Amino acid sequence: MSTLASLADITGAYYAYGRNADGSAYDGMVVIGQNADGSFAVNWTVGTTYSGTGVLAGQVLTVEWGAPDPAVYVVMPDGDLHGTWADGTGLELLSRTPR
Repeated sequence: MSTLASLADITGAYYAYGRNADGSAYDGMVVIGQNADGSFAVNWTVGTTYSGTGVLAGQVLTVEWGAPDPAVYVVMPDGDLHGTWADGTGLELLSRTPR
């Protein structure tokens, strides 16, 4: 998959399903948009609203969102993004379809 195809493929709205570091579950929505410089604006609404800026390297999206550790997602072949945050103790699935 070319870089341009990868860039176009990840923008849009996603359903978010996650597990906090303490084991509690959450869900919500995430919107990913592309900035003029090629980075990505990522906005989470998961009970609380968070925002960050991401960089796509191959199929890995790394998002700085104000926490000590970034959120890191792998773009899966089906278009879902599987990610970790809080130094790998938090987990998150971003899907274009509800689960």
